[in-house]
Amino acid sequence: MFPAIGIVILLLMVFGGFVIAGGSLGPVLAALPLEMMIIGGAAIGATVIGNSMHELKLLGSGLGKVFKGPRYSANDHVAAIALTSKLMKIMKTEGPVVLESHVTDPQNSALFAEYPALLADEALTGLICDTLTLIVVSSGSLDTHAVEDVMDNAIKGQLHEMDEPAHALQSLADALPALGIVAAVLGVIKTMGSIDEPPSVLGGMIGSALVGTFLGVLLAYGFVGPMAGRLKQVNAHDAQIFHSVKQVLIASLHGYPQPLVVESARSGLPPAHRPALTDLLDTLRGK
Repeated sequence: MFPAIGIVILLLMVFGGFVIAGGSLGPVLAALPLEMMIIGGAAIGATVIGNSMHELKLLGSGLGKVFKGPRYSANDHVAAIALTSKLMKIMKTEGPVVLESHVTDPQNSALFAEYPALLADEALTGLICDTLTLIVVSSGSLDTHAVEDVMDNAIKGQLHEMDEPAHALQSLADALPALGIVAAVLGVIKTMGSIDEPPSVLGGMIGSALVGTFLGVLLAYGFVGPMAGRLKQVNAHDAQIFHSVKQVLIASLHGYPQPLVVESARSGLPPAHRPALTDLLDTLRGK
């Protein structure tokens, strides 16, 4: 919603200010299709050169995040803490054998079925189930710090993949001003080929060439750069759910009481989506 509003404001202020200052949009609009073809085509080509098909697919989903916002809602954060806490309670009260049936086949687990949104998230479900499976097969004999290291590596890999589209967008934003200069230089070359034309004609051709520089800078700092920044914000928000799951597992393995376990996970959540500790404890107690 806000990115779309921002785009409208940007276009109105830039071109509206230009018109109010006495500028004519005619030359800009006339040059726009070809300049956009050169700059946009070069940008797409450079992006394809610099990324594999996997990264290109991630880039497409990343652009969707820019407009949709964070994937995880406040309810998802609460659900992740609740699910992980219940799984750890099963391990402590009923033993690893009972827990194994849940974590080795989450699709048929009655407990996971209570959280369909989380169950559909392969990355989050995988982090929970893989870690608990590791604990189960080792009969609970693993050092807690070793489990934490394993989880840190898994989360690092997941976050690296999440951040790839933002890096690609930022690289594109950095390149766009130079691609605009490429388009402008081509326009100047075309103008120099018509150097014997009258000043009125040459002025129009030079103006068209400068549209390329204008577009490159506008696209870089008005569109693509802010999108990269917004995507980083969204990813940082969504990353918290992985850290909260880790906190529940590690704090539980350390033997902390449940209120402290829950608080260690809750305190790291985004403030806008951070529930009250009492509400979260009530949720775990089924109130």
